[in-house]
Amino acid sequence: MLATLNAVALVPEHLDGAIGSTGFHVLRSRWLRPDFLFRLVQSQRFVDEMSALVQGALYPAVRSKDIAGFTFAFETVAQQNRIAAKVEELLCDLDAGVAELKAAQKKLAQHRQSLLKSALEGALTADWRKTNTPSETGSQLLERSLNQRRTRWEAKHLTKFSKHGKNPPKDWKKKYPEPVQPDTTALPELPEGWVWASLDMLGEITSGVAKGSKMAADVEVREVPYLRVANVQRGFLDLSEVKTILATAHDIAELTLKDGDVLFNEGGDRDKLGRGWVWRNEVADCIHQNHVFRMRPYVPEILPELISHHGNIFGKTWFQNAGKQTTNLASINMTILRMFPVPLGPADEQRELLTQLRLQIDQIFQQEQAVELSLKQSIAQRQNILRAAFAGELVLPDPSNESASVLLKRIRDERLQREKEPKARKTKQQKKIATVMSQLIDVLADAGDWVPAQEAFRRCGVSNGAQTERIEELYAELRKLDKAGRLMVEAVTDEQGHKLYDKLKLVAD
Repeated sequence: MLATLNAVALVPEHLDGAIGSTGFHVLRSRWLRPDFLFRLVQSQRFVDEMSALVQGALYPAVRSKDIAGFTFAFETVAQQNRIAAKVEELLCDLDAGVAELKAAQKKLAQHRQSLLKSALEGALTADWRKTNTPSETGSQLLERSLNQRRTRWEAKHLTKFSKHGKNPPKDWKKKYPEPVQPDTTALPELPEGWVWASLDMLGEITSGVAKGSKMAADVEVREVPYLRVANVQRGFLDLSEVKTILATAHDIAELTLKDGDVLFNEGGDRDKLGRGWVWRNEVADCIHQNHVFRMRPYVPEILPELISHHGNIFGKTWFQNAGKQTTNLASINMTILRMFPVPLGPADEQRELLTQLRLQIDQIFQQEQAVELSLKQSIAQRQNILRAAFAGELVLPDPSNESASVLLKRIRDERLQREKEPKARKTKQQKKIATVMSQLIDVLADAGDWVPAQEAFRRCGVSNGAQTERIEELYAELRKLDKAGRLMVEAVTDEQGHKLYDKLKLVAD
């Protein structure tokens, strides 16, 4: 059986004799049934006690001796069989219920996707169009947006001319950058009165402040909150942790978010690509980083929620196809974002569409919350079953069987006998550790710079297949090196602050 805190697996028959990773603790007992032991180490008490004993900054892990020191109510093999059978029966029923809940969860997610797709292609308001005549078409609304786009561009440049005390040069308006036209190839047909537009036609698109940008010493800055990729999720904002940044007055004036701004993530891993939601002034004086793009509609009749829903559904695939791709990573830039095609309906129909959408999404959300609650209750019920099983509350013992105390005495007697036997010397193994340590110092010295910990160990010959005891002794030696001031350790994290790995650097004597 393999155990790594709350990640536990029972080795199947076809893996008998296989070699496990050094990250596993292999538990095997003559006196405990595998299925009984398997459920025991899944119990919350075991996980909590072992989690409290985790050691190591380089490689957080629980030690073999800590696992061996875990205490529990010992049962005879016959009683273990009864307990394991009862637990399996109850958990089988529970797992069947969990499977149904997860299937319902998946169907609700599919229903949400289908609803949004039908809404953004005009199918949801088909009946509304039969009985209502909008005051203007989508094409007319787009024309107003384009006029506002040009007006803002001209006003911005007139302000620049005035600021520098200059008159506008002749034909300066001819330098107006025309918006990107949408590529409608392979796009679905829209209802009458609707039109495809590029995002560039509908709003101003801006990148944000770059973290760590160098500034002149005499430039005044002040601390303001700013949105990161982690804050901008698909269909909602996670504002549980909003960090701050030092920004200039110019950046604050240009990048402060306004109500109705549509946010898009630049990328990272594929799930982050283009995801976003709408800003509703949740945090005062908040700006955004350069990995989060902002789109500000030119006219208020262009509803930001519909644009964001479209970006999260249709855009998820579109951005992956249009964006820059590397191994497991993808990104978009403002050029790609400006090209993003958006279906634009009449303003009256947009309002009706959003009303219907909010109502149905709220109903789906309520069902999703109910399923999520049931799943959490299932997790708690699983632990209740395991707690009762190992507290002797699930199955009564059979008085005709050998008592656990008698069996335990026999086990202790056998252990005492083994301890009296002569032990093999460990000189050879200790020499191996010393050799590995010498190799590690040489590896770090040769690198002369930061090296990922796993790569350093691999170069020393310590990788998958090494004995767990050997790894533990190596980390003990590493801690000594660290305390001696000869080792620098730095964590490498992703944009959300989640630790990816450690890197090492040797400090000269």
